[in-house]
Amino acid sequence: MPNRSSAKKSVRQGAKRHSLNLWRKRRIKNQIKSFLDAIHNNDVKVAETEFRKTCGILDKVACTSTMHRNTAARRKSRLAKRLTALKTAG
Repeated sequence: MPNRSSAKKSVRQGAKRHSLNLWRKRRIKNQIKSFLDAIHNNDVKVAETEFRKTCGILDKVACTSTMHRNTAARRKSRLAKRLTALKTAG
């Protein structure tokens, strides 16, 4: 348990940051899951809209300290590769 007021404030700030980071990561996970469901169902139009939503969320999170910008770029690249594979297969 922290004794000083500054240490108590630091604990509060850390808890707030932790919950915000978890919320952002959960948002990304849910959006990627909906994109992968569209890929699994071979629905190109839905997959394209979900891909755009996913990229937007990844870009927003990459601006924060939750996720590094290269990590977001790598995930977008891998998802784009799946989308192009779906387009060429269909």
